Amino acid sequence: MKDLLIIGGVAAGATAAARARRLDNTVNITLLEAGADVSFANCGLPYYIGGDIEYRSSLILASEETFDEQYKVKVHTHTEAIELDRTQKKVKARNTKTGKEESFSYDSLILAQGGKPIVPPLPGVEKDHVFQLWTLSDMDKIDRFITDKEPKKAVVVGGGFIGLEMVEALTKRGISVTLVEMAPQVMPNLEGEFAGLITKELLDYGVQLKLGKALQAIEDTRVLLNDGTTIDTDFVLLSVGVRPTLQLAKDAALTIGASGGLQVDESLRTSDPNIFAAGDMVEIAHNVLGKTVRMPLAGPANRQGRIVGENALGGSRTYKGVSGTSIVKIFGSVAGSTGMSLKAAKEAGFDADAVVVHKASHTAYYPGSEKVSLMLIFDRKSEKILGAQAGGRVGVDKRIDVMATAIAGGLTIHDLAELDLAYAPPFNSPNGPVNMAAFTAENHLSAFSPSVLAQDVEQFILENQPIAIDLRDPISFAKASLRGSNNLSQNVIRENVDQIPQDHPLLLISDDGQKGHVALRMLKGYGFDKVFNLSGGYISLERFARAVGYTHLSVGLFPVVRKSVEKLGKADADTATAETEDETSGVVSNGPIIIDVRTPMEFSMGAYPGAINVDLDNLQQWAQEFEDKDHAIIVYCASGARSSYGMRILKQLGFTNVENGGGLHNMMARQ
Repeated sequence: MKDLLIIGGVAAGATAAARARRLDNTVNITLLEAGADVSFANCGLPYYIGGDIEYRSSLILASEETFDEQYKVKVHTHTEAIELDRTQKKVKARNTKTGKEESFSYDSLILAQGGKPIVPPLPGVEKDHVFQLWTLSDMDKIDRFITDKEPKKAVVVGGGFIGLEMVEALTKRGISVTLVEMAPQVMPNLEGEFAGLITKELLDYGVQLKLGKALQAIEDTRVLLNDGTTIDTDFVLLSVGVRPTLQLAKDAALTIGASGGLQVDESLRTSDPNIFAAGDMVEIAHNVLGKTVRMPLAGPANRQGRIVGENALGGSRTYKGVSGTSIVKIFGSVAGSTGMSLKAAKEAGFDADAVVVHKASHTAYYPGSEKVSLMLIFDRKSEKILGAQAGGRVGVDKRIDVMATAIAGGLTIHDLAELDLAYAPPFNSPNGPVNMAAFTAENHLSAFSPSVLAQDVEQFILENQPIAIDLRDPISFAKASLRGSNNLSQNVIRENVDQIPQDHPLLLISDDGQKGHVALRMLKGYGFDKVFNLSGGYISLERFARAVGYTHLSVGLFPVVRKSVEKLGKADADTATAETEDETSGVVSNGPIIIDVRTPMEFSMGAYPGAINVDLDNLQQWAQEFEDKDHAIIVYCASGARSSYGMRILKQLGFTNVENGGGLHNMMARQ
């Protein structure tokens, strides 16, 4: 009878044990786990601390008894493997509670020891108010400390997945949090503008940020940073990275790979033909980059565990590699990525380029729509998709999953443009973010609508000295803009096109890039060749400026909006509502009535002085109550489309002196 020995549980090891038993009912399966729990949902730990997960028991996926009763797998917890004899095919292990040592024989061995959090060798890391989060025991210690000690201030060191999730959890527990990150931005794996989205969300919820700073020491009531500053705190969480558990493998002279993980082949077999490995301790093929990488994520670990559970019994399944798909939620914002970043793609030798779109998660007229920001990274030669990053509040995950699937299938930007994705108003648009990103990439690649990324715009401006035209309405422009840019509407440009030098480069800036594309095509039609659209518009520009910053450009930032975790996920109580009772009060009797037919929320963000807000749905009721049908009325909206419709409504109701004021930009030009 064959003996299968598995060292390590949780994701890869526990999955391997269950898979092996389903395949073979006769093999002896033994699992050694150094910790107290053989299988638990480690990704859920921060959400239990934050109160999103109510019951601790929900995180326990399987116990020793479960494995024994359901799978006939003998589990030894609190058992650390200390010596591997490859010649004799034996493993010596020690019970960490009793000190007793025992030997286990194997025919096939699976290493699934995972990794351990890095503890920086700094003064004070051993103090009682300093924690890491990796196991259920770690979670319990943190939860008890918060309950018993009631800390008021916390410092989280590390702006990666666990660090950000714990920032949210601690904030939800009523603790004031400061995040310290050695890199110049949070989530260093994200492009700058997507890190900017997360940065703004953290600031909105009152999190203090210390970016580009390193922890120097921890004292009883404060921490010291490398710039000489101090932060008062009652609680410290260290989340600075994970190191693979490799000592056993190294002592047994198993081959370690170039990226620092245990080397395995496509069958997840180590340099010893009888030993397999899976999970956070191994390095695996990146299916876009073309080399091996460490990818300590739960999804790959579980899938690898399933494969080694089969191959250790004589199977021949191969692991296809990873594209590095990941996602994180922080308060109400979500950001994710798959494949390679633009920088990584260029460093890998690809002729890489990218575009950005900000497109509604589903049709804007259906409630709950939010913009999804999507960066599509592609190779200019093969036109294949190399990576993608996405951010927003709704529908981010499904766009990243589509992109991950497209990468796995080797799709080009043209394939993506024609991808037939599900559409109904609650779920998507006829051309949603994925299709729109592909269209934009095609337009950029063909020079039909060339664009410049926010991360490249500084170099572009320094090299080309373009005339920068901001197409947004004057109110938005006044709130935040690129210094030196000119605020002009598309209509003004059209009316004065002969005054714009055709041989001078032009850079168009709109809110999200869409109107910039429209204006670019208009100028191309007038014979302008050197016209470029800012990819992603001012949204991308502002986010990059916030997260990374520019050396020579001055970019206005949107104000921090104070948000509360008590209202997280609920409708904003401050959202403007339409009022019709006294909307004509204050109107000068001899002057025109100016009606803004945008939504109350749009109106609340800025309007023409003296205008009243009557959205289209309420315009007919307002008109029926207004007696002077000959009074001069000017109707305007955001672009002129809704105001044109509103003008027709008023004329049909007998109003004789109605003018379409067009968009807000045109109205503000009247002043």
